[in-house]
Amino acid sequence: MGGRMRGLDGEREYAERCRLALQAMIAGARENVVVGELTWGDRYTAERLGYYLRSLAQELGDEGTGPPFFGLIGYGDDDTAGEHRNQTYYLGRRHISDAIGRPPLVIDWRAPVSTSFYRASPTDPRGITTRRRFGWSTETLTGYEDEHLTRRPHPPGAGGQESEHGADAGSDATAADGADAGRVVSGILRAEIERPRVGPMRDIVATIQPEQDLLVRAELDESLCVQGAPGTGKTAVGLHRAAYLLYVHRARLQRNGVLVLGPNRAFLHYISAVLPTLGEVDVEQTTIEELLTGEQHPIRSTDDPGAVETKHDKRMAEVLRRALYSRIQTPEDAVVVPDSSYRWRVNQYEFEQMVDDARQEATAYLLGRERVISRLVAALQRQAEARGQNCNGNWLRKMGRAVTPAVDAVWPAVKADELLAGLLSDPTALATAADGILTEDEQAAISWKRARKPKSALWTAADAVLLDEASALLERGPTYGHVIIDEAQDLSPMQCRAIARRSEHGSITVLGDLAQGTTPWATRDWPAQLAHLGKPDSQVVALTTGYRVPAAVVEVANRLLGNLGIDVPPTRSFRSDGRLSIQRTSDLAKTCTEAVRAALTEEGSIGVIAADEAIDHLRTTLHDDGIDTIEADGDGRVALVPAALAKGLEYDHVIVIEPAAIVEAEPRGLNRLYVVLTRAVSRLDVLHSRALPPELDGTKA
Repeated sequence: MGGRMRGLDGEREYAERCRLALQAMIAGARENVVVGELTWGDRYTAERLGYYLRSLAQELGDEGTGPPFFGLIGYGDDDTAGEHRNQTYYLGRRHISDAIGRPPLVIDWRAPVSTSFYRASPTDPRGITTRRRFGWSTETLTGYEDEHLTRRPHPPGAGGQESEHGADAGSDATAADGADAGRVVSGILRAEIERPRVGPMRDIVATIQPEQDLLVRAELDESLCVQGAPGTGKTAVGLHRAAYLLYVHRARLQRNGVLVLGPNRAFLHYISAVLPTLGEVDVEQTTIEELLTGEQHPIRSTDDPGAVETKHDKRMAEVLRRALYSRIQTPEDAVVVPDSSYRWRVNQYEFEQMVDDARQEATAYLLGRERVISRLVAALQRQAEARGQNCNGNWLRKMGRAVTPAVDAVWPAVKADELLAGLLSDPTALATAADGILTEDEQAAISWKRARKPKSALWTAADAVLLDEASALLERGPTYGHVIIDEAQDLSPMQCRAIARRSEHGSITVLGDLAQGTTPWATRDWPAQLAHLGKPDSQVVALTTGYRVPAAVVEVANRLLGNLGIDVPPTRSFRSDGRLSIQRTSDLAKTCTEAVRAALTEEGSIGVIAADEAIDHLRTTLHDDGIDTIEADGDGRVALVPAALAKGLEYDHVIVIEPAAIVEAEPRGLNRLYVVLTRAVSRLDVLHSRALPPELDGTKA
């Protein structure tokens, strides 16, 4: 790309050139789709070519109208620059080229050379003399700031950067105290991090920090666990890692797939735009409940809390295994098969040995059953061939059908729903399978009050977890190349087992925060959770610098940490801004309306978060006052969010209603309050009519 650095006018001209080149790439991709539909060849080739062309067109089209690049790196002319000597590279969300065979106009942020943009520093410039960040207002380039990495570091405000602005992009600053101390922070970088939040989550390619980049670019075979405090970007790290791995290992991951698991639909809606913006449209995003609930077993009922906890306990895996394998019996008779004038025979002791061997060798129940059938047929085939008979395919299939009744008697075929329905409908069968594993009270909690067949069963969400376990005992299912699990601290051991099966031959990225664990089975220890997920040797990395949560919010939320029963470091805020207001009132609904109207005079999104049972009344009150609200998974200015659905979301201005009610609503209510307080990325109002929880005592209004 050459080594010349442009002024502001030159950068604007280059941006327009890049934009036109991208439009040409999109048009060309769409034209290729039409041409590809007329391709001659076999059906498979045509289908694969069509899929590739349509995916490429969609990826390019989803690039949208955003800035074509966000940064630039300029290399020096000494040996440390290596092959990049005197070169400059523009970095963007995707590769942009204006002609085949010519150097690209913009390098994809995932390309190897882009690593230096994120990790170069004055102490380790990596051959770079200048790092430039660009400021944008929608599609308009407003300015840039240069950081000269080979100069002697300057103290804050001493001119370590140069800038040219069409609009003020900020001034020199340093990062927060601690591990980030001394890092020069671009005004453009700070403005991008603190930009108001409206609509779905954005990508962070322009603001990825060195510690985040190390995680994003971790190798595919490496499983990671990111313990991330609120606002540290752990979700963004996971999504960007998915995009990076698909870029580096596309062929492998397109065969096996990439799965993103979120805590609920509202969260998935919030993150839905990130991967398409990064050019990745073929990634499955779902919740653990939706992953496990099939169309054949719709959720039609709910369990009591005691039954839910028991069904999610890892001990249920052994109960199911016992119930299934207790169906296998010892053969009592020989297998005799008539075949024209012959009668082929497998003696009882041989049959018994086949059953014993298959039970020890097979990794799944139905696989073992098939092995018994295959070995019986093989034994008959040896006898027939010894008599000179031609054992063709038809003969082998005939023998397979002939021995099946004998196998059914000792190793019966079974379906997952039949196994579970039979177990929960029959107290005696359950007592036998759960002997020494579940208490009598636990058995009573999960037993059905009346016997039901699978088709008439009133399946619950917890039953879906057991059905998945039963299905895995019967036969092995497909696996993904990489699985990303957000809010992983809330997964039950049985849910973890379901994920472990789907990532057995791949790797995982575990994202979560022990302080935000709110389910009855939420883990307090990452090594234990990783063992349940089948990756006990995964590296655990802590992110403690909150880039999205301001200091005022972090200070009040950190007050709760000592009472949550977990060991995590307190959050440190990258930002010194933010506003906190705590107000006691005798009329919560009226004060809430006033707070929303005040928030509407400022920029950004607004989240009103309250205990779940208070939501309907608040919705009516706000509506009567002329304020339109949206649900947690909607698009709009004012979101009314039940506390149970707040996890993973963020709003510029958060209004928390009655913290005491949020704490009292569930066993881990204090953890839920911690989640709720840390949803604010600029301003936090706490409104209460009752006394605040003791953990917040000492907070000043």
